[in-house]
Amino acid sequence: MKVMVTGGGGFLGSHVCEYFKKKGDEAVAFDNMTKHELKRTGYSVEEARMHNWNILKKMGVELFKGDLRNYDEVLKAVKDCDYIVHTAAQPAMTYSIEEPRFDLDNNVIGTFNCLEAARKHDIPIVSCASIHVYGPGINDSLTEGETRYLRDPVAIDENHPIVKGTLTPLHASKRAAELYVETYVHTYGLKASSFRLTGIYGTRQFGGEDHGWVANFTIRTILGIPLTVYGTGKQLRDIIYATDVAKAFDAFYDKRVSGIYNIGGGEKTMISLLECIELIEKVTGIKPTVNFGPVRLGDLFYFVCDITKAKKNLGWEPEILPEEGVTKLANWVKENINLFKKD
Repeated sequence: MKVMVTGGGGFLGSHVCEYFKKKGDEAVAFDNMTKHELKRTGYSVEEARMHNWNILKKMGVELFKGDLRNYDEVLKAVKDCDYIVHTAAQPAMTYSIEEPRFDLDNNVIGTFNCLEAARKHDIPIVSCASIHVYGPGINDSLTEGETRYLRDPVAIDENHPIVKGTLTPLHASKRAAELYVETYVHTYGLKASSFRLTGIYGTRQFGGEDHGWVANFTIRTILGIPLTVYGTGKQLRDIIYATDVAKAFDAFYDKRVSGIYNIGGGEKTMISLLECIELIEKVTGIKPTVNFGPVRLGDLFYFVCDITKAKKNLGWEPEILPEEGVTKLANWVKENINLFKKD
């Protein structure tokens, strides 16, 4: 098999490329190699941007520099491919508020172009959505515990009401892209799925304050830089390690049951920001300095995936628990400490 991975030079995309290469498949990493997210982190931008790209090159992954907003480039890259894994996106709530057109162009037009390419070549596609499509209306159903927000029932399935509460451009673009996935399934019979992902983390993740909080907290702790928690710190997610997500993509290719799926760690991996900070201290032996800031517009305080549908239709469930995953992440940060120092 040959799979094209959009955003292949990024965090999740690089893990997907690596996963399929290790299986003996071919992989094409499609990426425009933008630096706008990295510039906001304060890390060594040039080295960080090329880090995953160079790793993929050594693995023998085919590298294609292109922009999702250019349909001709997408079509050229997908030639001879059997599958599209669409991980490229503008993922940050904060940036969507600042640059709504950029958010729309990348998340909606980019997804549309991938769907069109999949339709033209009659190949399956998975698109990465987000649990943010549910909206922060979920916040209204929570109670407050000592270290985390609580909810009954604990897990949320795909039938839960969506786009509820105070919305931002990211909510709109993620849901619009997902709606196009559903449309292509219904109208053209495309084998396609939208994965509503939550709290992805792992090695090769250059997390900052805008996106990738597990990595952001881990990096700052190891560097001895204060980290900022926006809100109470009791916000909770069922975090999921990147390789478990890669396995979910493989499972869809195998089963090809189209639809929308919650893809997260489920109840066994749920952890609040405060609890994650404690885990990072345990793993690294370093006590982080924590500052608190105001709640940010559109923030979702709680999400735990009910992954019953993915288990039933795709035969998939995650394996890596938080302590193992955070340990892997922390070790990678220590081994690549120069990537996080300012240029």
